[in-house]
Amino acid sequence: MKKQPVLITDAARSQGDQYRSRQVRYVTMMSVRAGCLILGAVLVSVRPPWLGLWLILCAAGMVFLPWFAVLIANDRPARTKDERAAAAFEREQEQQAALVQHPVEEVEYLTIDGEHWTAAEPERDRKL
Repeated sequence: MKKQPVLITDAARSQGDQYRSRQVRYVTMMSVRAGCLILGAVLVSVRPPWLGLWLILCAAGMVFLPWFAVLIANDRPARTKDERAAAAFEREQEQQAALVQHPVEEVEYLTIDGEHWTAAEPERDRKL
């Protein structure tokens, strides 16, 4: 039985490692797309049973795989529970700092009420 290496840090993978893994996923999916094209050409020349179904599946792979490949290649790894907690704590700290800077008594709130139009305002503004 192999021993698992001891984890000495909770650091995320480096940006370079993440980028490289996304590149590998993209190239793999595009290779499958190229395989669909080659398979479609071979199927047309061989004419197996259910040719139409096989060609539809190959065409669907050639059409939808690039879209999926781009979505997956641009996706970053999911944040861990600790990262989400740290981000929530940071947002809470920012909100508390904003409240300290602008106490509720000092903040003027704008109330929009459409019932008190003055006679000096143009007719077009009253219709809004």
